[in-house]
Amino acid sequence: MPDVASRLKGHVEQLIGAPLSVRVRAWDGSQAGPPDAPTLVVRNRRALRHLLRKPGELGLARAWVAGDLTVEGDLYAALDALAGLVWERGEDARTLAQAVRDPAFRSAARGLLALAGPPLPPAPPPEEVRRPRRGLHTKHSDRRAISHHYDVGNDFYEIVLGPSMVYSCAYWPAPPPRGTLEQAQHDKLELVARKLALRPGQRLLDVGCGWGSMAVHAARDHGVSVVGVTLSREQAAYARKRVADEGLTDRVDIRVQDYRDVSDGPYDAVSSIGMAEHVGSERYLEYATALHRLLKPGGRLLNHQIARRPQRDETSYRVDSFIDAYVFPDGELSPLGTTVSLLERSGFEVRDVESIREHYALTLRRWVENLTDDWDRAVSLAGPGRARVWLLYMAASALAFERNRIGVNQVLAVRTPEPGTSGLPLRARTWN
Repeated sequence: MPDVASRLKGHVEQLIGAPLSVRVRAWDGSQAGPPDAPTLVVRNRRALRHLLRKPGELGLARAWVAGDLTVEGDLYAALDALAGLVWERGEDARTLAQAVRDPAFRSAARGLLALAGPPLPPAPPPEEVRRPRRGLHTKHSDRRAISHHYDVGNDFYEIVLGPSMVYSCAYWPAPPPRGTLEQAQHDKLELVARKLALRPGQRLLDVGCGWGSMAVHAARDHGVSVVGVTLSREQAAYARKRVADEGLTDRVDIRVQDYRDVSDGPYDAVSSIGMAEHVGSERYLEYATALHRLLKPGGRLLNHQIARRPQRDETSYRVDSFIDAYVFPDGELSPLGTTVSLLERSGFEVRDVESIREHYALTLRRWVENLTDDWDRAVSLAGPGRARVWLLYMAASALAFERNRIGVNQVLAVRTPEPGTSGLPLRARTWN
């Protein structure tokens, strides 16, 4: 009888209808597949039970987070090779989940069941969010979702993000990846400030202010007064300390507050950097309208947001199962065109759109490097499961940006007053 690795590889290839271009090492020590390829290590039968319980992305993620499935060699190459298991390669491509349910592939599915053994399917790892998807994007559910993602521990995020503590796409010089992550994040914050044309004496609302990087930058380098709002108490505590250390407490107010509860406008400018992904499609017009209301006439919004590719049938869009269960509960991505349309419906005049997709791939690779370079300490701070979540999420996201599965855009919009004077120069891209 063939060894476990050969049997496993054969069954999976039958299910996905294509060669498996990674090497497989099974729990019995057997190996199969290209000798120079990255190795998918199936450490025990429980990994198969996870996959058979939830075929496709979520099952693979559960096995990875639980430590039952690991990769030796180039993680990015392995994830690229495994993409066929969970992403469509075309309109008629089979996913593993579809194949397992297909009567034509029952023999392969039974083969995997035999390898997995008789015990009941394992419970999901404790890092998985388990809750009904109802009541999405209420103030209570948003607080809970934000806490899951951001209240992992500031020390852990210092490892991943580095001294800048900016958890959004950096802005790299050409040719990349010259320069440090810290300089690229500074350049991103400065790019936002220039697009907003920040000047001393103005008021800036920073929605989803994170650990206070934009608020500190705007107050220190541009002389503005800043209100930063976040739903994460850990972020707020960290940001307030940074503000105090910089001697900016008279100009920066960090609040634990929902953007829907901000009522002390008008502001001259609003920055929303990597926050709108949490809003949700059902609430997006409400979000855009709230920011429009908080701006004075002529005020500017800089909306920095990840976007997905549009689908032929938008009603078929489903939230990414791994991201929803482990990373950003209730998060949603929309196509760029949808975002621009909703901003316009709320009353904004959209004046500039800049795609910086490749910049995010470079940023994520630096974050992965930071995490792996200090892996043992990261595990001691967040636990092995949570550290594995972040490693998988960031590495897979880097590939998604590189392959144009997702993108990120800065949208500059103005609350243009009725006479039509936007306040922008005729040649608007003076920030470049």
